[in-house]
Amino acid sequence: MKESNRVEVIIIGGGYAGLSVSYYLKQHGISHAILERGQVGESWVSQRWDGFRLNTASKLNTLPGLDCGENEKHAFGSAQSLVSSMQDYVKMNDLPIRQNVLVKQVERDFKDNGFVVTALENSAICTFRCKQVIVASGSQSQKKVPPLASGIKTGIRQLHSSEYRSAAALPEGGVLVIGSGQSGCQICEDLVNAGRKVYLSTSKVPRCRRHYRGRDIMDWLILSGFFEIRADQLPDPAMQNLRTPLLKGTDGGRASLSLQALAKKGVMLFGRLENVSENVVTFGDDAKTNLRFGDEFSERVKGMIDAFIKENNIHAPAATPDVDDEPVNPEDILKNETWVDLKAYHISTIIWATGYTSDFSYLKIPVLDVSGSPIHQDGLSAVEGVYFLGLHWQRSRKSDILFGLKDDARFIADKISSALKKQACVSS
Repeated sequence: MKESNRVEVIIIGGGYAGLSVSYYLKQHGISHAILERGQVGESWVSQRWDGFRLNTASKLNTLPGLDCGENEKHAFGSAQSLVSSMQDYVKMNDLPIRQNVLVKQVERDFKDNGFVVTALENSAICTFRCKQVIVASGSQSQKKVPPLASGIKTGIRQLHSSEYRSAAALPEGGVLVIGSGQSGCQICEDLVNAGRKVYLSTSKVPRCRRHYRGRDIMDWLILSGFFEIRADQLPDPAMQNLRTPLLKGTDGGRASLSLQALAKKGVMLFGRLENVSENVVTFGDDAKTNLRFGDEFSERVKGMIDAFIKENNIHAPAATPDVDDEPVNPEDILKNETWVDLKAYHISTIIWATGYTSDFSYLKIPVLDVSGSPIHQDGLSAVEGVYFLGLHWQRSRKSDILFGLKDDARFIADKISSALKKQACVSS
């Protein structure tokens, strides 16, 4: 067993969150190490399809201390360009990252009043000792596929959305996509644009226009303070469970992503997946409800922006038509079918766009609830010296999206700096 040098802080995860907090810790002069289970930015390449584009403009995706430049600020970057920027950032700031280090256990070191992190580094067991631990691996690290998938008979290729690369890489035939969140809908568009017959199982997912009243919708949402809202300010706590709104990531375009837009391109819409029996997949009769849910959310967002413009006397042009955003009569695009015979529909592939879950089981300290979710307040855990970063609604609505990570990273780094100074005073 190999033991590393001691550092003040161990950061678990070398993605955007981990790199951001490392930048701020370095500004504080705090010794630390980032432990990344793969390569820098690996998930953005290994879990994204070839035509993937970010759904926020480059100006919102910069790491601390960076500016994307005037020519790039309105572009919607690819996964490859994002990874390149992360790798360059590590070199530019000389961040102390150790790649291919899989953390297996974090436990208290009562003798040294700190923590011991046990990991596998290039297949060798090693340990790290520190005073503070930042868990920056986020809450979306493990692929989630429902048990129903096992009911599909052999002969149908099944893959998670993170494993999809292109339509050309799939066997010939139709494709059934389960899940109408951001990845599911973008993959549907990628497939139908490649000439594939596509079927989509939907659920209640909000959506927004890409462009409204002269600005990108994200600009309005940021300006109006939409992303600064904290969980305790929500009128209904259940709103924290709302999925991320659909947004289309296009380079220079203004088109919106919606179920009706997909239907117009030929995607056949169904309700939520209910059952699987050999080659028959059954859906609920909620496709109309799911379609209407997205329409109503978009209308509320536009109404909120209209009110903000009026209240602040902002000069903004009138809204221009967006056919992909206009509410539609469900009867015009839905066939009211609730099941699919995979053989009869010539479906050869099922893509499970069913999201991710988290696995914090390596934390052998009392910072998780009975469901395995972090117990924290603004990222500060129930155990002094353990922090979380990149969690859904960690401090505000923007906490788990790229442009919101910087503020939380700075907040955590400042807290750690204060804690270490306090410890130093007590020791002296």
